[in-house]
Amino acid sequence: MLVFKFGGASVKNAASVRNIANILKKYNENIVVVLSAMGKTTNALEQITDDYVNNQKVELERNFENLRAYHYYIMKGLFDDDKHPVYGKVKEIFTIMKAKFEKPPTLDYDFDYDQIVCNGELLSTIIVSAYLNEVGVKTEWRDIRESLKTDNKYREGRVNWELTDQLVKKNFRFNSNHLFLTQGFLGSTRNNLSTTLGREGSDYTAAILAYIIDAEKVIIWKDVTGVLNADPKWFDDTVLLEQLSYHDAIELAYYGASVIHPKTIQPLKKKSIPLHVKSFVQPEMEGTLVGTSNYDKLIPSFIFKMNQVLVHISAKDFSFITEDSLSIIIGSFAKHGLKINLMQNTAISFQVCVNKDENRLKRVISELEEMFLIDTETELELVTIRYYDQATIDRVTDNKEIILEQHNKTVAQMVMKDKGGNLI
Repeated sequence: MLVFKFGGASVKNAASVRNIANILKKYNENIVVVLSAMGKTTNALEQITDDYVNNQKVELERNFENLRAYHYYIMKGLFDDDKHPVYGKVKEIFTIMKAKFEKPPTLDYDFDYDQIVCNGELLSTIIVSAYLNEVGVKTEWRDIRESLKTDNKYREGRVNWELTDQLVKKNFRFNSNHLFLTQGFLGSTRNNLSTTLGREGSDYTAAILAYIIDAEKVIIWKDVTGVLNADPKWFDDTVLLEQLSYHDAIELAYYGASVIHPKTIQPLKKKSIPLHVKSFVQPEMEGTLVGTSNYDKLIPSFIFKMNQVLVHISAKDFSFITEDSLSIIIGSFAKHGLKINLMQNTAISFQVCVNKDENRLKRVISELEEMFLIDTETELELVTIRYYDQATIDRVTDNKEIILEQHNKTVAQMVMKDKGGNLI
C-alpha cells in the first residue's frame, strides 16, 4: 500500500487535476490519496473567516462569491455536463457555509476558523474524486473527519491515536477498489466538530494514515523536483538533496522548510516507512528519498522565514527573568498556539521570534502585558542555515542588520532586517 499526498498547487486548475489522474493511472498498487484545498483556497477561506468574525459583510460576500466562482470554473473545465452530480455536492457545501455566515460568530476565533476553513479540502476532494471516476480511475471518497479524531484544540488538533487507529482500520479497507481519496489537514472531535492539524498539515495526515495502515511508502507530490537546499523564491542556485536521513528531515522541517510539515517524519520513522518527495510536474524524476540514509553531513541548507515579529519581554520592576517568569511566558505562547521560532534570554529580558499571526499575537501580548513590559519589532526575517560555514553566513547577511543571532555545532540562526526596520 502507498500513501500519496497532493498539495494545493497540484489541483489549482482543471489541467492540474487532469495531470493527477494521469499520474494515478500509472500505479496498480492500493493507494490512499490525501488532498489539500485547491490553489490558494485556504488563504481565501482565512480571509473569509476574518471578514465573518469582524462583521465585514461587503468583503465577506465578495470573497465568498469569488471562491465559489473559482471552484465552478474548475468544474466547468473538467465536466462537459453541467448537470453532473458533482455540482449538487459542491452547491451543498457552499449552502452550508452561507448558512453559517447568517449566524453571529462565536467568541472562539479558532473554533470558527476550523468550521469554515475545513471546507476547502472538502470541496477539492469532492471535485477530484468525481473527475477520477469520470475518467475511469475508480475512487472511493472518504471524509477524514470520520476517522481522524483529535482533542478540541482548534487550529492545532492533537491526534487521539487510539481512536484514530480503530476508525482508520475500519474505514480504509481495500476490497474491490484500490484507491481512496480523502482530505488532508482535517480532523474532528469526538462530538464531530471539525478541527485542523495546523497550517500545511496535509503531510501530517498522510503520515498518520501511513503509520496506521502500514504503508510501504509515502510520496509527497510537489511543484519542485524534491527537497532543495533552499526555497527558490528566496535563493539562487538551489541544489536538490537526493537523500535525507529522518533526523535531518525532522530538523529542516522543524526550522521551517516548507516542503515537509514538521510533524510528518516522526510517525514514519517509528515504522521505518520511507518518504519520497517527487515532482508532479516531472513525475519521472527521482526526487528526494527520506529514510535511513547515512552520510557525514549535507551541503548547507537555508530556510527563510519572512514577515517575522521579535517580541521583547522584560520585567516591569527591572528584576531578573527567572524560571518562574519563563514558565509564565512560554506557557502563554503555548496556550494561544503561537509557535516560537527562536528564543533568547538575558538576566532582565526575554526575546522570542514568531510568525506574524496577528490574532494569536494580540492574545499573547494582552495576557503578558499585565505582568511584563512588551515591545514588538516587525518586518523581520529569520534565516536558518543547517551545516553552515562562515561563507554561507556572509552570503545571507550581506546588507542586513543582524538583530539576534544563535549558533550551535550544525545550525546558525539570524533574525535580520533591512535598513529602516519598524519598531512599534
